[in-house]
Amino acid sequence: MKKIDRLILKSFLGPLLLTFVIAVFVLLMQFLWRYVDDLVGKGLEFSVIAELLLYAAATFVPMALPIAILLASIMTMGNFGEKYELVAMKAGGISLSRAMRPLVIVSLLLTITAFFFANNVMPNAMLKYRMTLYDITRKKPAINIRAGEYFKEIDGYVIKVGEKGQDGRTLKDIVIYDHTKGLAEANVIVAKYGTMQTTPDNNYLIFSLYDGFSYSEQVSGKYYHSRPLTTIGFSHQTIAFDVSSFAYNKSGENLFQGSYHMMNVTQLDSTINALKKHLEKRYGDYREEINGALKFWDKYCKVSSQQHIHVDNCERYLHIDNLDPMLKLKVSRTVNNCANSAKNDAKIYDDMVRSDHEYINRHYIEWHRKFTLSVACLLLFLIGAPFGSIVRKGGLGLPLVASVGVFVLYYMIGMIGEKAVRESAIGPEGMWISTIVLLPIGLILTLQATTDSSFFDASSWKKNIMRFSSKFVRKKR
Repeated sequence: MKKIDRLILKSFLGPLLLTFVIAVFVLLMQFLWRYVDDLVGKGLEFSVIAELLLYAAATFVPMALPIAILLASIMTMGNFGEKYELVAMKAGGISLSRAMRPLVIVSLLLTITAFFFANNVMPNAMLKYRMTLYDITRKKPAINIRAGEYFKEIDGYVIKVGEKGQDGRTLKDIVIYDHTKGLAEANVIVAKYGTMQTTPDNNYLIFSLYDGFSYSEQVSGKYYHSRPLTTIGFSHQTIAFDVSSFAYNKSGENLFQGSYHMMNVTQLDSTINALKKHLEKRYGDYREEINGALKFWDKYCKVSSQQHIHVDNCERYLHIDNLDPMLKLKVSRTVNNCANSAKNDAKIYDDMVRSDHEYINRHYIEWHRKFTLSVACLLLFLIGAPFGSIVRKGGLGLPLVASVGVFVLYYMIGMIGEKAVRESAIGPEGMWISTIVLLPIGLILTLQATTDSSFFDASSWKKNIMRFSSKFVRKKR
């Protein structure tokens, strides 16, 4: 490897790593902003939150890597152009295409790495991420009984305490409303003081109540009008509340394992083939049902012809104009029932087929996404590197604005294509629309940069405009 290659790679890998970390961090902050309400106030351990963030960051890698390559390539080539290092390379006999060769090789390696990651690592990371996020969102907020407030998080109970000691366990003026029996029986427990603590396995909350009364009122059945009230005094009473739902419990992987997000290319292929066979079977079932309805109508026509009702040659259409009114009404009702039944069946099967097609298309989308996001690494490099050499601006100013604009354009076109594929407006190849649109732009930029064209040179445009305006003014005079 020549010194110039080492210099170019060293100048490229640093910004690449920095922009990649920044991109993952930004996507991670967006994720936290979306699920902050599900994470705060549940008493989660740091290891659980760190595990969730690790899996979430792994799912963002295929999207963050193209952004990093685009921004790093613009910064690298822009810095070379701004410091006239590209001019020095050309003066030394090194063309721009030769200078970009090590960056192209790195981009190809990153493209292959991105596909390997999306196909082998990301499905497992997505499985862990969905499973951990589901367990966290299912977990109830941490038990926090405050003085003077009603605590309603425990199913079937409402608890209020007048005062709470500094140790967090001693309580005074305790009122517990028991609604576990619904409206059939109203129970209220009042105690002057008590303590609370959880069992070692955190599945139960134990209340030890002292010097209180238990009130029970029957309000259903034969006691609806009389409503007898039972009062029981106690010096000590213990109540155990089931709080196992407040604990963080891990779900099994089988709960999410069948989703298309957790499949690689081979699994997606086999699943798509199975879904297509299922769809063909649904078509066959519908054809059999339609044939059954037609056979019923043929049979009805034959029976009606035996009752002196005129039937035409096709044996499916009855002429009922000259029939007896009662018989005519009977035939009309039969016809309407058959038509409505066929219409309802057709609507049901149409909804089923649409749902099946959409589900199959989602698998196609995931299959093509593994390739499109990988190819995007090389595609955005072909846009970023020549663009940076043309504008000759380094740093984080113009490169950041340009990279964000290009990636937003790529992402929006991709979303339009994905929606069209999901709704069966176009075939699964629509996932490549963003690549097809931006590839000519990358090739044109590369051609302009390698041939030293002045098409994107602002000074050249300014000179041409001034020359044209001067000719126009001279001709007018």
